[in-house]
Formats: sequence, C-alpha cells, structure tokens
Amino acid sequence: MTTIDRLTGPFVVAGQESILASLNKIGENKAGIVFCVDSRGILIGSFSDGDFRRWVTQASPIDLQRPVSDAMNPDCVKVAYGSEADHIAAAFRPGVEIVPLVDERGHVIAVAREDAGPMRIGRHIVGEGHPSLVIAEIGNNHQGDVDLAKRLVDLAKESGADAVKFQLRDLATLYRQGDVASSAGEDLGPQYTMNLLAKYSLTPEQMIEVLDHCKSVDIDAFCTPWDEPSLEVLADYGLPALKIASADLTNHTLLRACAAKHLPLLVSTGMSTEDEIAASVSVLQRAGAQFVLLQCQSTYPAPYKDVHLRYMDRLAELGECPVGYSGHERGIHVPIAAVARGAHVIEKHFTIDKTLEGNDHQVSLLPEEFADMVARIREVELALGNGETRAVSTGELMNRANLAKSLVATRPLSAGEQITRDAVSIKAPGRGLQPNRLEELVGRTLRRPIEEGDFFYATDLTDAVAEGRAYSFNRPWGLPVRYHDARKLLGTGERATNPDFLEFHLSYRDVEMDERAIGELFGSKFTGMFHTVHCPDLYAGDFIIDLASSDDQVWQRSIHEVQKVVGITRDLDRWFDGTDEPVVICTMGGFTRDAFDAPEARTAKYERIAQALERIDDDGVRLTAQTLPPYPWLMGGQQHHNLFMDVDDTVWFCEQFGRRLTFDLSHSKLAANFTRKPFSEYVEKLAPLTEHLHIVDAEGVDGEGPQIGDGEIDWPTTAQQLDRLAPGVPFIPEIWQGHVNNGEGFWTALERLETWF
Repeated sequence: MTTIDRLTGPFVVAGQESILASLNKIGENKAGIVFCVDSRGILIGSFSDGDFRRWVTQASPIDLQRPVSDAMNPDCVKVAYGSEADHIAAAFRPGVEIVPLVDERGHVIAVAREDAGPMRIGRHIVGEGHPSLVIAEIGNNHQGDVDLAKRLVDLAKESGADAVKFQLRDLATLYRQGDVASSAGEDLGPQYTMNLLAKYSLTPEQMIEVLDHCKSVDIDAFCTPWDEPSLEVLADYGLPALKIASADLTNHTLLRACAAKHLPLLVSTGMSTEDEIAASVSVLQRAGAQFVLLQCQSTYPAPYKDVHLRYMDRLAELGECPVGYSGHERGIHVPIAAVARGAHVIEKHFTIDKTLEGNDHQVSLLPEEFADMVARIREVELALGNGETRAVSTGELMNRANLAKSLVATRPLSAGEQITRDAVSIKAPGRGLQPNRLEELVGRTLRRPIEEGDFFYATDLTDAVAEGRAYSFNRPWGLPVRYHDARKLLGTGERATNPDFLEFHLSYRDVEMDERAIGELFGSKFTGMFHTVHCPDLYAGDFIIDLASSDDQVWQRSIHEVQKVVGITRDLDRWFDGTDEPVVICTMGGFTRDAFDAPEARTAKYERIAQALERIDDDGVRLTAQTLPPYPWLMGGQQHHNLFMDVDDTVWFCEQFGRRLTFDLSHSKLAANFTRKPFSEYVEKLAPLTEHLHIVDAEGVDGEGPQIGDGEIDWPTTAQQLDRLAPGVPFIPEIWQGHVNNGEGFWTALERLETWF
C-alpha cells in the first residue's frame, strides 16, 4: 500500500552535510536512506546504507566529515509530485521502498513509501509503542471570540493536551442557501445548528490568528475543513494534520481533496455504516493518504451502550492503520478505557463552562477534568507495559525477599558433602534459593560449609563459591553491614577483605540495641578503619523519617530519630581508630504517597528540612542528605520523592544551607532518567558537593540497585568525572541484597569496579 507524506524533513539532507551527519539522520528516520538536495532544495541524489558501504570500499583515507555528495547515488529513482498512487507504486522494487516526489523544478515536495511506516503527526509518532496523541477538541467552543479561543489553547496546554483542534467553515459555500443566516426553510435541527454557526464561527483571518497563537505557546494544532475553500486556507497555512468530521466521511469529493494535500488525516467514523467506512477507506488508500480511523458515536451526549469501543479492532482491519477514539460521552473514563483497548489517538471536547450555548459544551471536559483524564491515560499506558516476557520488578524482588520462602539447611553441612532431601527445608523469608529449585539442589555437592538454618543460594547449583579478597581502589572504600554480620563479611585468611571503613545500615531494632549487645557482636576493635552510619529507612508502625513534614508531630519525631542516630554514630567511635568525623547518611523526607508535589512546593519543604537540621546537634559527625530516586520502594510499594531528586534544586539546597550530600549514583541515575536530563549533568553538579558515595547501577526510573554493569550507568565516563570532581571521596558498593551468600553481590561489584576506580 502506497502512502505519501509531505513531512520531508527526516528524509532530506543538504549535499554539503557530512557523511557522518547523513548516517545519523538515516539512523533517526529508520528508513535506510536520505535524499540529498542542493542549496536551492533541488534533488541531486540519494544516500543509503548501501551507498555508504560502496563508498567505504573505494575511499582512501576514510573521512566521515567529507560532504555526503561525494558518496551519494546521483541517479536515484524519483516520481513527479501529483502522480496517481498506482503510478508511484510502479516505481517501487527491491531496494527501493521509499521514493522522493518532486515538482517540475526538482524540489522534493513529499516522499512515498511502499509500506505505511511510522505515522508522524506534528511532533508525535502515532502507533504501537508510542504514547497516545491526546487532542483537546476546542471546535467552536470559543463562541466566536478570538481571545477566548486563545485562552482555551493555553488551558489545554496546561491540562496536558498534546494538541488542540478547531473547525473552519466557509458558510456561504457550505449551506445551500448561501447565507447561513437565512435558515427559515430548514428543519428545526439544521436551523438550530445554522443559527449557532452564524454567531460563533471564526473567519479564516481569525483562525490564522489563533493558529499563530498555538505556535507561540508551542502546541500542535489541527483543524477540520468542512469545505474546500476552508481546506485551501488550512493547507496553505501549513497545518501538521487535517481532521475529517464524521459528517464528511461519505463526502468522497472532500476526502480526495484533503488526501491530495498529503497531510496525515484523522478520520472520524460516526454516523456511517461499515460499508460506507470501507468505501471511504478505499478512496483514501487509492490517494496514498496516511490516516487514522477514529471510532466515534455522533450523539451529544452519547449513551454508553452505543460507544462500542471494541469496534476499534474492526476499524484497524478495515483501514490497515492506527485507530483512535473521538468521544462525546460524559466523563473521562471511556477515553481511558479506549487507550487500554488500543486507541493511539484520543479526542475529547474542551470548554471552560459547560452551561454555554451549543451542543458541544455539555459533552466537553473542563480543564481540571481534562488534566485528570490525561494523567489517568498516561498511567494506563504505563500499566499496559510492552507485552514482553514477564519480569520481576524491583519492588517485587524486595517483597519476595520479605514475604516468600527459601530453601534452608535443616542441619550443619560441610564443604564436599552431598545434599540430601532431609537436609533441606522450606522456610521464610525469601532471601535464598526459591523452593521450585529443590529438585535441582538435592544431590549436589556443596562447595562451601553451611550452618543449620542458613539459606541455599543459586551458586550452590554451580561450582562457584562467593569469596572476598583484598581490593585496590584510588579512594577509600567500605562495606555496608549490620551489627551482626560485620565480622563475617570481613572474612579471614585468604578470604579476608581490606575495607577502609564499615557503613552500618541500621534497622529500627538496631537503634534500640544497648552497647553491651553491640560489643558482644563486635568482639574487638576494628583497627585501621573508620565508620559511617545510615539512618533506618522504616520504623515500627510504618513511620518514616520526614524532616520536611508539615505535621508537627511527625517533624518532631523525625528530628528525635535523627538525633538518636547521631548519638549512636558518636558512640561507635570507640570501636574504630579512624580520625575523620564519621558520615551519617539520612533520607531526609519530602516523599508523597500518590503523586508528586508541584515543583513550586519544594522550596518550602527544603526550608522545613533546614529548620529541622538547626535543631539537631551534629557535632562530631558529618550529617548528609542522600540523593533520592523519583519512585522509592517504601513499605512494600512505590511512592514519590520530591526532594533531592531534581539536580538543580538539590544544588540550591546545599548552597543555600551549607549542607553536603551522600551521592547515591543509582538514585540519581533514576532521577536523571525521570527528569530527562543527562546523568553526566547530575555528576558534574552534585559530585563537588559530595561527602560520601553509594555506588550501584540503575535501570529505567525505578530499577534501583542492580549489579554494577547490569544497568544503564556509563561507568568509564562516570568514574572519570568522579575522579576529577570528587577525588578521595569514600564509597560503598550498595548492591541490593549484596550481603547474602557471604557477600556475593559485594564481591562481584568490587571486582568490576576495580577496572574504573
């Protein structure tokens, strides 16, 4: 099926552009080819992957900064713009799947593709794998007032609309009387509509003024031409797409005229039978049009029983195209359901007052309702996923460790001993090997000793043994530990490690331990080492430290709990002979459960934290704020962090209040992904403010704590930045569950980190 697209930008390069730049453009358009033009925009050749390979075999030396005209094919296939789709289709052959359409002087006016390819509508790609295009249909809800039209545009943008849409009519052409004010001979329905249009339509000049305003506020705008004079106005203006109203689906003359403009078409299918839809689809396909079919029920408001969202499946078959939904029902829930059923475009009417005159207002959404719909649509899109193989999320892994069961030893076992069925039991929690691996485990020969009640791990199914050793880094390094496993993780003999410090990650129970009990676990002083302490992330009763809280009771308790940790940190001095003041790491708060705060609310919360810190006696320690991810996993589920997440306001806090950071690379990489800023910018700005480092990988916006090298951080680049901006700052490898199986995760991380640090 031939499709024609006037959006030539992704496919055209100047002949003087470099070969490298042209290759990059080929990578971006995913079409395997670009077309080269001279300074006048006239086609002079094509450049494809094959042309590049041919040039490489002949060029000496290979210089990718040479102009692409040196490597292009000057005899590329081209077709005259305005040719029938059948004539264009005859130009396609193996290796020629996209063809430039040129005017009589040779300018590239459009490109034709043998397959539809991705549909671009304005700045959006419409189709599978892309967010739905959400359109605020302003229509005639501006009541003929240009200022109100502009205000509606501004409100639609603020409400999260991707685009706005209007309607343009040449009333003298459209209606049989030639004078829309003369409706006396019409039935009541047309008479009512004609009278509204006479009062509330915009002239072409007014419409252009509104469309100019859309450009000025940076939102895409589409429009419905109800007649050919209106079509000419809109096409000459240069809209990124046109809308076909349901009322014109059977108007093949207008369909052909719109298709001849070779702009993407949004085609509503209300008021038409399937045979009529199929006939109109045939008209559009023969014209080489790119189009989306919109399921639509053209009553105002539409009964839910008539909406028929499942018919979108049939529209996709009939049109061999993306589908969407144009809704006239009450509420926001049906468009959300349409997205869940596969709608790639959503159109919903938009107003500031549902009581204004006109049918559309009563089925329109107010700005706050539209914003709510957009937010719920984006949540549903996230919830739909990508259909790939089921994976266990970071939050599920954490809950599995807490709630699931593991294979554990029923008695002490020695290295070299064969594991028998009676030596294995199934017990909670789920930190070890899952119960479904039982049959694989029985009969294996142990490569390590295991105590009664200890977990079996995945390495017990292999010949590997997790062992520590002495490591060498260009900065102090430490191990995250609990009181009870500090000595064990240090190891002995050949397995002895050599950390410069220990970082105690306290639980709320650890906070309550007395000095005698701690001393029994330690046994003796940790010589040649210093220590750092991490405040508990969760207390009994679901309490979490929140120094930003507006609840005075929560705020006061948070101050008390941080003060208690500071005191514990001082008390631990007796077990270490390091001379530097120990670091205290604190997640200082500012989280919300269900949604993010508005950015303008952050300053007050940072100031609240600063007030709390003034009340804490931190003499003898370095109390630091930990950088945070957008979506923390707290109390078994995902929440929202507002503070120490965005790089700029984190820097502002540190500079404004003279505070230092524990820079958690995983948290900040997730934040960088969320804010769509380069992680290198986070490192550049935060590293100079850093007192302490938590080093671990990250993935996506909430994939916290994966093994070094298994996530998305560019370690060579990051290590170079840290060496330059934060030399000598100590670090720990904070791998999630790194302590299990005798520290297996830590040893793997340290082994990999030695390459860069």
